[in-house]
Amino acid sequence: MLEYEPTWRAMQAFTDGRDADTPDEVWLVEHPPVYTQGQAGKPEHLIAATTIPVVQIDRGGQITYHGPGQVVAYVLLDLRRNGLGVRELVRKLEQSVIDTLADFGVIAYGKVDAPGVYVNPEMGEAKIASLGLRIRKGCSYHGLALNVNMDLTPFDWINPCGYAGMRVTQLSDFASDATSAAIAGKLAEKIAYQIKPLTDVGVLAL
Repeated sequence: MLEYEPTWRAMQAFTDGRDADTPDEVWLVEHPPVYTQGQAGKPEHLIAATTIPVVQIDRGGQITYHGPGQVVAYVLLDLRRNGLGVRELVRKLEQSVIDTLADFGVIAYGKVDAPGVYVNPEMGEAKIASLGLRIRKGCSYHGLALNVNMDLTPFDWINPCGYAGMRVTQLSDFASDATSAAIAGKLAEKIAYQIKPLTDVGVLAL
């Protein structure tokens, strides 16, 4: 369990210190309760008073929540070296989540107009994973957050990703035995599968 702000600063420092030969990395973490608000974030999307801290950060997008029971994958890649565009990276990250969920019999999908991964179109669409990136010097940081087995209540106090009324769900609603530790390993494998044809990726569980 790592505090959010030091992890964010470490991502920035890693990216700023890269050179042409720096290996790419994926960091797998969980955070204590925290809201993060992206560059497009608006204060009105925090819709209830709460003691959970809000951190203004440098990724794209609006407000989201991180907390125990959520697996966060930070993707530190040199896009230029790998000939990888931002949209392609987003698609690959979404696919890694979709493939992870498929191992538990959960059908999921991405959306062109709203990055992330979604489930349950028949019963009322719900978001199960959020995604946000920052590109600096041709390199990515930040990444994705997959809800596994967590208290979802703090999502009720925001408009998740800026969408009022967006439903949020988690893997344990479909697979009661899902744990963050087990999912982190699977997600790491899926991300490596999506990215490794392009580069060697070091996966670190912090």
